[in-house]
Amino acid sequence: MIHRKLSQGSNQELGGQDAHPTNNYQCLVEPASRLWLGGGQDAHPTNKYLSLVEPKLKITYRNLPHWELDGSVYFITFNTWEKLELTPAAQQVVFNACNFFDKKRYQVFCLVVMPDHVHMLIQPLPKSKDEFWSLSSIMHSMKSYSSKQVPKVMKHIGTLWQDERHDRIVRDEGEFEGFWEYIRQNPVKAGLCLTPEQYLFFCQISEG
Repeated sequence: MIHRKLSQGSNQELGGQDAHPTNNYQCLVEPASRLWLGGGQDAHPTNKYLSLVEPKLKITYRNLPHWELDGSVYFITFNTWEKLELTPAAQQVVFNACNFFDKKRYQVFCLVVMPDHVHMLIQPLPKSKDEFWSLSSIMHSMKSYSSKQVPKVMKHIGTLWQDERHDRIVRDEGEFEGFWEYIRQNPVKAGLCLTPEQYLFFCQISEG
């Protein structure tokens, strides 16, 4: 099953600065056919486990191709329009928007909101017995809501986000850990903090 401890701006839950929560990939990510739904209100009434007969692959095109495979984890990047610099208050709005449906429509494994872009590792969750929340609907919700809220906290009129996103299906444990570490180190490499946990708009899941 997926265990969740969310760390934002603090490293206390992760067992020290050098602790890395992805040492056991399978403890965090279960195959699509064995996603634990638990006994809460989001659980499917007929079965504690989602059992899909066959994962569905969907391919769509805009300027970039987008592949969606039921049950997959994705590394996603989306950018502000013309490298618009978000204020800290605006970054908090975006951070909250990205986490709003966490554990309801998707699982956030790792997330960072930079001044002009967002990186995250997420896994869409079951919407019904035979359907997952689509990545396109998840991204629309995040970008649409934040676009309406950001002008309330910073001076900006017009488009907030680039239309396209960059998304990649995470194929194995090595890619998962590589993307995770890339997200963690993004604000450090940009000179915004000394450690990832010092950065206010960063969070990650850990085993526990």
